[in-house]
Amino acid sequence: MSFTIEQLHLGQKDHFEKTFSNSDVMLFAEISGDRNPVHINDIAAKNSVFGQRVVHGAFVLSTISALLGEKLPGEGTIYLGQESKFIAPVFIGDTVTATCEVIEIIKDKNIVKLRCTLVNQAGKVVAEGKATVMPPKFQHS
Repeated sequence: MSFTIEQLHLGQKDHFEKTFSNSDVMLFAEISGDRNPVHINDIAAKNSVFGQRVVHGAFVLSTISALLGEKLPGEGTIYLGQESKFIAPVFIGDTVTATCEVIEIIKDKNIVKLRCTLVNQAGKVVAEGKATVMPPKFQHS
């Protein structure tokens, strides 16, 4: 399912949920090349400011990409930009819910801006920001 710019409205929102497993984090480290010990080494992470391993920030933000490309606006969406601020760490085993809300529609340029908030299973905001996208020109089913 997807929404064209004509089908979107201010305040429209949706969410995507992801639980970050150890194997997810190890695969992301391998795929991305980011093998920072705070993500993959228990001993190094224990001695870090976090006290335990944390999920890569880029991996956490990928939940926004999943939401934009799968739900709102959906299939065919072009991701133009993201402004993000990390507020709290995400640990192995945490479940994060990304919520995006339409806050601006620029019809003549086919651009939509969305407020993005990522919350963990305890209800704590872990990241927030704004995404800019081009919704699809036609609706995908």
